[in-house]
Amino acid sequence: MLETALLRAAKEAIARATVGLPSDIVAALERAVESERSEMARYHLKAALENVRLAVRRRAAACQDTGFPSFYVKLGDGFPLRSRALEILAQAVREVSHELPLRPNVVHPITGRVFEDNVSAGAPWFDVELAAGDYIEFFYVPRGGGSELPSVAFTLPPGIALRELPRVVLRAVVRAGPVPCPPVIVGIGVGPSVDIAARLAKRAAVLRPVGSRHPEPEIARVEEELLRAINMLGIGAQGVGGAITALDVHVEYACRHPAAFSVGIAFSCWATRRAGARVYPDGSYEPLDAPPRLK
Repeated sequence: MLETALLRAAKEAIARATVGLPSDIVAALERAVESERSEMARYHLKAALENVRLAVRRRAAACQDTGFPSFYVKLGDGFPLRSRALEILAQAVREVSHELPLRPNVVHPITGRVFEDNVSAGAPWFDVELAAGDYIEFFYVPRGGGSELPSVAFTLPPGIALRELPRVVLRAVVRAGPVPCPPVIVGIGVGPSVDIAARLAKRAAVLRPVGSRHPEPEIARVEEELLRAINMLGIGAQGVGGAITALDVHVEYACRHPAAFSVGIAFSCWATRRAGARVYPDGSYEPLDAPPRLK
């Protein structure tokens, strides 16, 4: 039955994202250990990797903050369960919250009521893209509070925006300091409004694999220059000082209005978690570790 297959694929993805890290994040942390010269920073990087190994072995959460439940969904126009797909994904969150378990991270913004199954208004949050095809592809991305606290979005005057962009990014990283549990991935979104820029920044931070580069050479060059500049700040792993403050910088853009240059800056911690699956109409599915480059 297709509903059962989708529920099972979603529950497996939630568990994988909670317990382990994607292969690109693990590889980036291993490279950081090799290139870091600060002994204290190397200690923290090694501890992070050992933490992941123990979490996988014991099937326990890799971070005590199991994040706010979010899905990035690509929904094919021929997938049979279009009208119920998001409901089934939410049910998967509800069940895994009690079975794994997940920390109750969904809280009413005014009353402070905690929802033990992590399902309520806007939770899980869904970012849905319609696509050709008869499948559904989704990634579960639990984002912790430490990553969210220093994230920002604002609008710059276009005349000074390109000159100011490196400065405001570096200022945001310095202000964030150890709060987002570095080494971080820094996502930068540029667009016509703050909501679009923030959405692009978050997608860049959590979905793009470490080491990927924007296909436009000018944007790729900005990513590489900002990564070098951030890693010259000396913040280091967990803020103890060192050469590796960021594992990567990813930039995504949408064309802007002539009078506005909106910027979003999103952080993702060393425990950047994502896992997904592609489910077909016959109930078969394949697990996914990282999506192809966003369009």
